[in-house]
Amino acid sequence: MSPRKNSAVRRIPSSTKSEQRIKDVLAVARDVFSEVGYSAAKTTDIARRLGISEATIFTYFNGKRELCVRVICDWYDGIIAEIETGLAPISGTREKLEYLIHAHLYHLMIDGPGLCALILSEGRAKDDTFANEIMRLQRRYTAPMMRVLVDGVAAGDIRDDLPLGLLRSSIYGPMEHVLWDGISKKKVDIDAVSRQLSEFLWQALQPPNPRFVALDRLQRDVSKALERFQKAPMGKMK
Repeated sequence: MSPRKNSAVRRIPSSTKSEQRIKDVLAVARDVFSEVGYSAAKTTDIARRLGISEATIFTYFNGKRELCVRVICDWYDGIIAEIETGLAPISGTREKLEYLIHAHLYHLMIDGPGLCALILSEGRAKDDTFANEIMRLQRRYTAPMMRVLVDGVAAGDIRDDLPLGLLRSSIYGPMEHVLWDGISKKKVDIDAVSRQLSEFLWQALQPPNPRFVALDRLQRDVSKALERFQKAPMGKMK
């Protein structure tokens, strides 16, 4: 079964009451998964909070795994929509990069730290179907950043000597460490950290100055020549 099929709800709601019931189940499920994580979450607890039977939940979802995936999908959909809306009026590669970094840290640390922890942990789980679904969602989520990188390279604002995938990883890698700090209850100033990280990453992403590159190459060549000279026996240097 493909990840997409696995994440589909069991049946399409046939009435406004059914649609509302699904919304209620998803809202409470989000709270439970955020509070205790996937493994400790129980559909019986979700049903109890809603005042319904567990069987009612299974009317709409095949099980806890499918319910969790749907919760994460809906959360991603909301964040992606907000990011796309906020990014649209911004111009300039650096400005767009700064916005995306701040938005990423804010949404995952302030708006949904519980689900953030769930995604970071379950995305590495042995359940390939769940991990693959999260990877699919993350590709959608990082698409705006990839567009900024592509456009930045084309405009000459971002270096073109590295693969785009590596550039993306160089941005999201440091942010993941910041997220883990926030999840572990360390105090993180989102505004300050996003500014500092944006400045650091912008410096790393810019094309290298040709003069500095040439100077660095010359220094390396001189160092290698000196090293060969020091190692060679007297009279053997060519």
